[in-house]
Amino acid sequence: MFLLATVTLCCVAVASTVALFDLAQGPAPATQVAERAPIDVTAPTPVRVVGAPFEPNVNPRER
Repeated sequence: MFLLATVTLCCVAVASTVALFDLAQGPAPATQVAERAPIDVTAPTPVRVVGAPFEPNVNPRER
């Protein structure tokens, strides 16, 4: 129990320190990176499949 309490207190101390530094840097930016550049979904990138297609083994006695 003593080890659990010690680890918990250390984690709380580290998390609160990071939160304080995060608040000191100011507010977060208003826009996200994903909103700046639209993603074109009409032209998918071709994918090369290597190997045989997967077929599930529905009868374990036959291999």
